[in-house]
Amino acid sequence: MATEFKLPELGEGVTSGTVATLLASVGDTVAADTSIIEIETDKAVAEIPIPFGGKITEIRVKVGDAVSVGQVILVADESAGGGESAKPAAKAEKKEAPAKKEAPKPAPAPAAKAAPAPAKPAPKAAPSAKPAVGGRVLASPSVRKLARNLGVQLTDVPTSDPSGRVTAQDVEAYASSSGATPPASESASAAPAATTAPVPVTSAAPAVAGAMEDDRWGKIVRDGMSGVRKKTAAHMTHCWTTIPHVTHFEKADITALEQVRKQYAPAIKAEGGSLTVTIFLMKVITEALRRFPKFNASIDLENEQVILKQYYNIGVAVDTPAGLLVPAIRDVDKKSLQELALELPGIAKKARDRKLTLEDMSGTTFTISNLGGLGGTGFTPIINSPEVAILGVSRSAVEGVFQNGQLVPRTMLPLSLSYDHRLIDGADAARFMRWVAEALENPWKLILES
Repeated sequence: MATEFKLPELGEGVTSGTVATLLASVGDTVAADTSIIEIETDKAVAEIPIPFGGKITEIRVKVGDAVSVGQVILVADESAGGGESAKPAAKAEKKEAPAKKEAPKPAPAPAAKAAPAPAKPAPKAAPSAKPAVGGRVLASPSVRKLARNLGVQLTDVPTSDPSGRVTAQDVEAYASSSGATPPASESASAAPAATTAPVPVTSAAPAVAGAMEDDRWGKIVRDGMSGVRKKTAAHMTHCWTTIPHVTHFEKADITALEQVRKQYAPAIKAEGGSLTVTIFLMKVITEALRRFPKFNASIDLENEQVILKQYYNIGVAVDTPAGLLVPAIRDVDKKSLQELALELPGIAKKARDRKLTLEDMSGTTFTISNLGGLGGTGFTPIINSPEVAILGVSRSAVEGVFQNGQLVPRTMLPLSLSYDHRLIDGADAARFMRWVAEALENPWKLILES
């Protein structure tokens, strides 16, 4: 019996997406709940499983197509098998969506890969380290693109991911250790896909994206925006043009906090977590939001109301190859520092691997953007609407501070609070930031009270 498979709901408020990858072909026999397509939305790439088994007789979409919820994706014959014991037929290599306005390029030769250097033999994956589905290595389109740019065969790359999925970090580590070099045809003309991961500095220069053109002064390249970048551009424009921003700058003395952090960080690391300054900031900010509820709110202009949130979901900005993503850490007020230190690295990795769902990035009430690992002495972050405030964090530094008439070295952390001046006044922001700074300066008080 021929049965149509239609694109299911993708998440709250999401009605469409783009076909990033086809995971099955006509003639394949698939089991129920087998992922058969990857759909890219504004913020995430999701594998979509088919709810029934059978033999695929028709596929009505192709890579790069825009598809809507309820649209027929494929047709399968349920009478041809495909129960839970059925195995998917061997599939062709996944096909990535071409970047918009991409110039045609020759297909890379499969064998075009530099031989590993004798002194550094390529590591081999354990037989069970990278299970394949129907003979296909699990990897996102961006990772496959990166592998081709670096001259790496995905079947050679070991991974520690329990699901066997190869990540960009796995590919980069393998390329560095094996001495692989990009194929000439790829480096000369390939255009990276929308979610291409950055190529390490030690590798050859990344391929030039888009078609080369001439303008009045010289050569230019036009490159299509990725889905994430387009959404970010539209959202940031909306935030900046609709919210009257003011930024308050503060410095917090985190000398004592750093001593506490370093004392307990090894034990947290042994459990698979990471006790960073961001973890302390999440708890401090949550306590501050409880004391200053206007900062944990949104504005309903249509009804002329302020909506005071009674939950504390902190958004943490994560720098990823696809762009800035902000997953939500939910109910921070109910979690210990240890629990947060174990949770945040996992959600950050999920963001970098493009495995976040729309649900993962919904419902934040306040955002923290920490650029301390990259440097800087201060910046003015843009508020993530409908929130009313965001905290920017820059790199801490040891400075001379006068205490009791003496100049002593202290570790100072620069903080930048951007707030919505429609709801929050300057005095409110000053009191809020002074409380945050004092809480950071007395970490034991925070630990005892939270």
